[in-house]
Amino acid sequence: MPPASRTDDEVLATTDVAVLLRYGLTLDGFRTALSGDGAIAAAVALDRLGVVPRSLAYVADVVRAGGLRYAAELPEPLPSAEASALLRDWLSTAAGAAGTPDGEARAARWLDAVAEIMGMRRDSRRAGFAGPRRR
Repeated sequence: MPPASRTDDEVLATTDVAVLLRYGLTLDGFRTALSGDGAIAAAVALDRLGVVPRSLAYVADVVRAGGLRYAAELPEPLPSAEASALLRDWLSTAAGAAGTPDGEARAARWLDAVAEIMGMRRDSRRAGFAGPRRR
């Protein structure tokens, strides 16, 4: 039986992205949640703030090139102040948790995954798919 679908509001209400980053980058038991619900919640939150996927993919490249701390200290990593503040919080949390080059690479891959989810959501809206209907 497929899992029950949840609305964007339900995903946001029940998912703390910062906590999942804190533990998902270092503990195997949290990686699935970070890659699943954490990435979806991050994509929904950033999408609602008008972030385009390529902006987040660019930040992932910055993380690969300069590290999480460097990316977290950028004055405006995304085009809007509100989205930048949210992302800086996540990047700072990730920087404190990652601790190793592998953790940093995992965080960059997670950012890429969030950007991909954002892109899929945008494409489905353009195609007119509103998602599963609630009964």
